[in-house]
Amino acid sequence: MTQQASARESLQGLSEGDASKMGFLQDLIAHSYTESGLDPQTFMLVRMAALATLDAAPASWLMNIAVSGEAGLDPELILGTLIAIAPVIGTARIVSAAGNILRGLALGEAIAESSES
Repeated sequence: MTQQASARESLQGLSEGDASKMGFLQDLIAHSYTESGLDPQTFMLVRMAALATLDAAPASWLMNIAVSGEAGLDPELILGTLIAIAPVIGTARIVSAAGNILRGLALGEAIAESSES
C-alpha cells in the first residue's frame, strides 16, 4: 500500500469516526484521561461540552458517544450537559450539537449496515 493510499484510508476512517488507524490520537486521549484525574463519566461529559462548543463534526460525536456508552453515560446526562452549557455557548451551538449528534448516530448505523452487507 502506498503512503498516499494509507493516508487516504486513515482520513476515510477518521471521517467515519474510526480513529484506530491513528494510534497517536488514541494515545493522546488515553493520556489526557489519566492525567485529568476525572472519573470516566465526568471526563466524557467534559468532552461532550467541548464538542458542542467547537461545533464538532458528526464523526467526532460518533467516536465520543461510542466511548461514553462504554463509560456508562446515559443520553440524559449528555442532554443535561448541553442544557447546562447553553447559557455559555449559546442556543445556536446547542441546536447544531443536537443535529450533529443525530447525524453521528445515523453515520454509525450506516457504517454498521454496510459492514453487515
